[in-house]
Amino acid sequence: MRPPSPSIPEREFTLEALKQSLRVDGRAPLDMRAVELTFGPELGWVECSLGKTRVLAHVDATMVKPPPERPLEGLITIHSEISPMASSEYESGRASEEEVIITRMLEKVLRRSDAVDRESLCVLAGQRIWHLRLTVHFLADAGNMLDCACIAGITALKHFRRPDVEVIGDEVTIHDPAERAPVPLSMHHTPFCLTFAYFSSPGTPTPIAILDPTRLEQTLCTGTLSIALNAQRELCVLQKAGGVPLAPDEIMRIVRIGVEKVKEIDRLVERRLKEDWAGRRVEGR
Repeated sequence: MRPPSPSIPEREFTLEALKQSLRVDGRAPLDMRAVELTFGPELGWVECSLGKTRVLAHVDATMVKPPPERPLEGLITIHSEISPMASSEYESGRASEEEVIITRMLEKVLRRSDAVDRESLCVLAGQRIWHLRLTVHFLADAGNMLDCACIAGITALKHFRRPDVEVIGDEVTIHDPAERAPVPLSMHHTPFCLTFAYFSSPGTPTPIAILDPTRLEQTLCTGTLSIALNAQRELCVLQKAGGVPLAPDEIMRIVRIGVEKVKEIDRLVERRLKEDWAGRRVEGR
């Protein structure tokens, strides 16, 4: 059963507040909700919370034979599904429009941008490669699941360790983690996604932009702009949804804002990874 649409008072109050640079949850227009990362007992298991939006990402690796067209590269596949557990708006086994958009964006940000060095996943040319599988579970939808899923996915890839291998001739030996320390993935860069929601009305000459929309704001907005950037100021993906027109200067303004936000997220992820790794060394895991 789909939830009822926002009421007229909710719509009018939200739009009037945005005209005054105010938001219902007290944030400024370009403020993000707090990002929290929780690591599981296994390497590559990460839960990310963006406010009340929660996403779980998990990475595992298996050794397979490479496809003939790419004998020197490993494989990376991403599996995601939004179930009714995230919100009653979604139906089990039936992909919604939002789910399709999120899945395609994750493919572009996490896989097609070459975040992971796929050549480093090759064990024996033409015979053995690592196949990485990133599974994304959406636990709670309080708006902007895309950004939350992207942070969870990138953090899970950085947190993951694959087993060390030894190659002698055509023989491949996979060492147990107890024998040899697992190996981190080789990553070219770490792109993060930022979503901006736009609101336009007869009383506003230019659309109002807000970062990290809540579920209510996402429902009421007239369009969104999602950008993927890394800490090196490189623009990886830009995706616009909705009919609100945006001038080139506005897009460049958003990119400049995004660069600083992504640097903050990157520092947070690195700090939390170091804290988790230090805790595991103390516990002897």
